[in-house]
Amino acid sequence: MKRAISLRAKADQKARRYTQLLADAIGAAEDAATQMNALNQLYNVDVSTYTLLTQALHANSGQEVLVDHLAQSTPGEEAVIFNQVPDANGGQPLPANPLFGELVAGTPVLVPTPALKVAERRVEAPVLMATAPPAQWDAAQD
Repeated sequence: MKRAISLRAKADQKARRYTQLLADAIGAAEDAATQMNALNQLYNVDVSTYTLLTQALHANSGQEVLVDHLAQSTPGEEAVIFNQVPDANGGQPLPANPLFGELVAGTPVLVPTPALKVAERRVEAPVLMATAPPAQWDAAQD
C-alpha cells in the first residue's frame, strides 16, 4: 500500500509539472501569435499564427483551463480511506504478486475448497467401438 501511494504521489507530481509546462508553452504560443498578427497587419501578409499543434492546444484546452485545473487540485488533497474488506481466504496470507514487485517463489497458498463427491469428480472417457474387429477389415475398404 505504501508503495502504491508513493507511485501515485510521484505520478501526480509529474502531471502537475507537465501541466504547468504545457500551460506555459500555450502562453508562449499565444504571445507569438499576437506578434505574428501584428506583423501580418503591418506588412499586409497572411502568415500562419499558430502551428497545427499549438492551434489545437489553444482551441481545445487553452492555458486558462490548465491553470484552473491546477488551482482546483492541490498536492496531497486525496484522503486515503481504507474500506473494510470481508475475509474471503480464511485469514491465510496472500500469495506473492509480481504486479507489486514481489518475488514469486516457494509454495503457493491454496484456498480450501469444499470436498466434491467422488462421482462428481470422475470424468468418463467416451468409449469408441468398431462395428467389426480390425482383423476382419479389408484393405480395399479403406
